[in-house]
Amino acid sequence: LPRPGETPAHIGGTTLFGDNVEDEWFIVYLVREITREFPGLAARIDDNDGEFLLIEAADFLPKWLNPENSENRVFFYKGELHIIPLLETPEQDCDLSAPCPTIPQALALLSTRSEEFLAAEPIRAAVNKRIDGYPEKMQASLHRARCFLPAGIVAVLRQRPSLVAAAVQAFYLRDPGDLRACRRPFSTFPAEQRVMALVTFTRCLYAQLVQQKFVPDRRSGYTLPSPSHPQYRAYELGMKLAHGFEILCSKSSKVAPDAKRNVLSGPLWERFLRSLKEKDYFKGEMEGSAKYQELLHMAEDHFQQSVAVPESSVEVSPGDEILTLLKTTSIDLKEFEREAACLPPEDDDSWLDITPDALDQMLKETRNESLPSTNEEEQKYDLETVAESMKAFVSKVSSHEGAEMPWSSDESHVTFDVDSFTNALDRILGADSEELDSDDLDEEEEFDFSDGDDEDLDARNQRQGQKVSPEELVGSLKSYMNEMDRELAQTNVGKSFTTQKRGASSFEAATPESAGRDSGAEDAELAPVDVDVNLVANLLESYSAQAGLAGPTSNILQSMGVYLPENTDHTGSSSRATQ
Repeated sequence: LPRPGETPAHIGGTTLFGDNVEDEWFIVYLVREITREFPGLAARIDDNDGEFLLIEAADFLPKWLNPENSENRVFFYKGELHIIPLLETPEQDCDLSAPCPTIPQALALLSTRSEEFLAAEPIRAAVNKRIDGYPEKMQASLHRARCFLPAGIVAVLRQRPSLVAAAVQAFYLRDPGDLRACRRPFSTFPAEQRVMALVTFTRCLYAQLVQQKFVPDRRSGYTLPSPSHPQYRAYELGMKLAHGFEILCSKSSKVAPDAKRNVLSGPLWERFLRSLKEKDYFKGEMEGSAKYQELLHMAEDHFQQSVAVPESSVEVSPGDEILTLLKTTSIDLKEFEREAACLPPEDDDSWLDITPDALDQMLKETRNESLPSTNEEEQKYDLETVAESMKAFVSKVSSHEGAEMPWSSDESHVTFDVDSFTNALDRILGADSEELDSDDLDEEEEFDFSDGDDEDLDARNQRQGQKVSPEELVGSLKSYMNEMDRELAQTNVGKSFTTQKRGASSFEAATPESAGRDSGAEDAELAPVDVDVNLVANLLESYSAQAGLAGPTSNILQSMGVYLPENTDHTGSSSRATQ
């Protein structure tokens, strides 16, 4: 048993899933089922993005949970997702700066209070949605295709079908150095003895192999028929796969031996070497000296002969495995040719072609949204809904980390704290003279203030010494805003807005007598701006400028469940909306 505070015995592993994210979620399914089958086990899983389970359920996470404090908090336990919350203190609900729990602490909490830490239903539903359908869904991710391959590769794939993944990756991620082995007749898989075979790929591997354009070197011996040839796809796939297998074999340690270096670079050798130093094996010799190197070589030989792990437990490179299988597997070319004559049909690869409508459908399903009706009679576009949605979006909290989305129209409006607002204005506008720094004083001395300005300044300073009520401060601010509105009303900016009495204000502004009128004319000119009409008009103009592509207007509105109709006339849409 581990001592208190130590991590208990456990099993761990790392998987390189590459571009196939479904492989990663299949591992999540396996981990969940293992904890369900063995209730005493707890498991956590992450990837190079961190806690990707939380990323999948990001829309439903509590506000306190962020990447900085999520380590060692997310576990599968008894087949369900658990999230260990922040520890509560008497002074406050939770301490956001609290350190992440250690593994022993997290396991202790799970074993005693697991019911309290069960993740919320929306979070569990978001994760379970990604792994629903397994293990049956694995068959749907496979693709069988005919390939014209060297007989040696056919024999190897019969023994180890999984090696097709290593070969595809070797071809897909090749570099100029890898192709050096392919600029001459292939030494391991020559092109002379090729047969037709049915190879099983994952859809990701098949797409990687098909979508890459590649012309083989003439010296390799691999030539392709005309693209109109009925078996052109099989020849092309076989050629690419053969290049991948040849690249793997060219990197084999049997071709370029480095097995000794691999054995002497593991943690077992490091512990062995550390124990030798602790026991004074090198007898005080300086590291790098001739005597030290002699003793080191003796230790390396002894380690390889008697201390090194068995060969069966050492990770074998794909190239080594392929060459070993070629030596131990018999290749019956005649048998392969007979089987090629009665191969089952290959799978249809029309799934490679995705139409724009199908892509939209996939995106909607991913975001758990329903597509808007295609029937024009059923489409009821309410412009008031557009305006209210944008108001709700603007009212939400935003920061450098992003903006909150108004998921529900039933949420309460943002409250306005008058005291906090006036205190903020005091800090901005009501600073005492003692708070002015020397630079501000120097700038004042550069100007020649008149007596009237001095009197105004004295009066202002006297008012600053008095307590200003919030009502007076807000009223003063409103007067400033009214003055600004009067000035802007006569400019192009002011005239660009639609007001609630646009017809009257436009008429008044057009008559010569309006210049000499008193407050009545000013009131007409300062008619309230119709915020909703201006908002919708600008949104429609921006949406029309997107020309059917993704853009800020459609992205924001669709995230709130609001869909705008397509612009069928391309002209005058915004002007008609304002009428």
